[in-house]
Amino acid sequence: MNSTKIEPKYISKSNPRVGLIALASDFMIERDFINVIKDKEIDFFVNRIECFNPLTKENLIKMSDKVTDVAKDILPDQDIDCVVYGCTSGTIAAGYNSIKQKVKAAKPMAQVTTPSTAAIKALNKLNIKKLSLFTPYSKKLNDEVLEYFKSEGFEITSNSYFDIEADYDIGKVDQNYLYDVLSKIDLNGSDALFVSCTALPVLPIIDKLEKKLNTTVLSSNQALIWDTLVQINKNNLVEGFGKLFR
Repeated sequence: MNSTKIEPKYISKSNPRVGLIALASDFMIERDFINVIKDKEIDFFVNRIECFNPLTKENLIKMSDKVTDVAKDILPDQDIDCVVYGCTSGTIAAGYNSIKQKVKAAKPMAQVTTPSTAAIKALNKLNIKKLSLFTPYSKKLNDEVLEYFKSEGFEITSNSYFDIEADYDIGKVDQNYLYDVLSKIDLNGSDALFVSCTALPVLPIIDKLEKKLNTTVLSSNQALIWDTLVQINKNNLVEGFGKLFR
């Protein structure tokens, strides 16, 4: 038998690489990302981080202690263009600088985005100052998110919440019911509605909500995906997911 050595030919062009750190109990975030980026030349990788329930500031900070190890296991020893930390309240609890530092310890070349910081960028881009805020969280966590947006200079004109304590229950919220609830939100005096939490099934109904409410609607995943695409220069030709992308 003859054995022949053949030289491999490697690709000369590589796609931007996005690494998502998703909560272990989040049913929605991967699906939302894939629905938006499926036709783009982007390489998308996901690793999950252990989530502690009930959702409290203390448990969210405890979860963030594992960020470096989880980021390290996304394509070990390889560079990532953007690492996405998929938790709105978790970033508010731990602080963006803490999350960024932990990601950079594993992936020093990566850009870092989070839902809360992406939301602030999106709101500023759209020149929104007055905000109706909806969250699925417990009253205590809801109020912490509310205070975060206030501290960033936004006026909260109304606030509603579900008072759900476990992340896996947030993912079970019926999408049609959520649409019905959000379509009746008090928007008096607000420039936009922001819906917090990456686990809520909001993204597929944003276009319909904007038409129904005649206002801008933003969500955690929408803002997060938008900012991710901005970071890797792929924020073009996105239709069907709200005014922010247009």
